[in-house]
Amino acid sequence: MLRRSAALFVALALGPAATVGCSSAAAPRPAGAPSPPPSGPASPADPGRPTPSPTADAPSPTADASSPAAVPKPGGPVSVDVSGTVTDSLSSPWGLAVLPDGDLLVSERDDARILRVSVKDGARTEAGTVPGVTAGGEGGLLGLALSPGFASDRQVYLYYSTATDNRIARLDYDPARPAGSQLGEPVVLLTGIPHGPRHNGGRIAFGPDGLLYAGTGDANERPLAQDRDSLGGKVLRLAPDGTPAPGNPFPGSPVWSLGHRNVQGLAWDPEGRLWASEFGQDTWDELNLVTPGGNYGWPTVEGAAGRPGFTDPVAQWHTGDASPSGIAHAAGSVWMAALRGERLWRIPLDGDRLAAPPQDFLPGAYGRLRTVVADRDGTLLVVTDNTDGRGDPRPGDDRVLRLTVDRG
Repeated sequence: MLRRSAALFVALALGPAATVGCSSAAAPRPAGAPSPPPSGPASPADPGRPTPSPTADAPSPTADASSPAAVPKPGGPVSVDVSGTVTDSLSSPWGLAVLPDGDLLVSERDDARILRVSVKDGARTEAGTVPGVTAGGEGGLLGLALSPGFASDRQVYLYYSTATDNRIARLDYDPARPAGSQLGEPVVLLTGIPHGPRHNGGRIAFGPDGLLYAGTGDANERPLAQDRDSLGGKVLRLAPDGTPAPGNPFPGSPVWSLGHRNVQGLAWDPEGRLWASEFGQDTWDELNLVTPGGNYGWPTVEGAAGRPGFTDPVAQWHTGDASPSGIAHAAGSVWMAALRGERLWRIPLDGDRLAAPPQDFLPGAYGRLRTVVADRDGTLLVVTDNTDGRGDPRPGDDRVLRLTVDRG
């Protein structure tokens, strides 16, 4: 059942909401889209802003190429089961990548370690420690991504903090070497991403165009998000060698979009649209559809403002319900890991619009959720993050969970 106070505005725009099934292991809770603020234009000093309104003339449903079968109905019912724990007893895990054989690479923020996890028995092998990483606050060893040609080049890309900046590097990974010595020397590709105790961004991913995208934060220096000459508060688009990608909206610049506060989730849908999650300040967290040259408003606006020159989010939440980090696209929806909100959000999509109000799963069951990745078999891998200094660690934390999504 949907939480009426949280979902009424979106539900009225869409008509009757689809029901969502659940298992006893992962009972969903209702949508966290906030109650509608007062109508009318918002001034810069007005924290209340209109909730994004999906229109009734949404495009026809499209097939989800990432799933074994076409989505029968956008926003239709699903159930989610926690099918098992892949591994546990991790220390402040952050990034996750699926290797060609199905095993996982996991980055640990504070230890600057990369671990290989066997999906057969959860056994962990230390690949090595990344040199030059400075951990502290929200910084450290953050996102990782495999190169598009990983099967032959064995290149792993990293986003990490130093004492003075955040940077992107790549290194070789050779599992035939002894444990702890399987990582080559990092080759730094991009420096100068603003670094601070908070808002370091950190998610990197290769897009369907073979280019590298990175979500950065404003490093707690708000004006950087609107400064085109700064790498802070942006989504960046890079060639694999770290240079600005051809076709970027600002010639010679790696900036793909601006006006972000802290982007920690990047994912593409089957049509190649880029989605990004974003931490708000005190009022609204966001899911944005990212377009080249788009300005997403921070720090002038937070959430949907309906103001010329700024792009409104497709969905938004009160910060206590989300504080989103990683996202993935699977089964016709974006799935969003929530830290402060301690839950997994499902955002059903019909093209570039909401197909139904967002709905939450696992509320409070596993604490803070940092990363979600869609595995090749259609399951979701979810990384908890209760050992990062802000959570309440439980026995066995932190862990990687495997979730099965069943579309009814």
